[in-house]
Amino acid sequence: MALTSKERAALRAKAHHLSPKLHIGKEGVTDPVLQTLDDVLRTQELVKVALTKQAEDEPKELAHALAQAMRADVVQVIGRTLTLFREKEEE
Repeated sequence: MALTSKERAALRAKAHHLSPKLHIGKEGVTDPVLQTLDDVLRTQELVKVALTKQAEDEPKELAHALAQAMRADVVQVIGRTLTLFREKEEE
């Protein structure tokens, strides 16, 4: 599901006031990190993820890898902060 530029702009505006819900450190993306991100995306459609200075991954590459793994879209990458969006699944 690709976001349009208008949808992406609206999501960026919504995400502006959010705090990161997940921090990725020097260990990088591990199974517990993926599980936590999946849990957060299940309850909240829009999530910020922060990379610590010790994280070796490139933010843009990591954002796209996480988005693919979580079936989500990358809203934006600013510095070492990623914003991801995944529409809630209907129950």
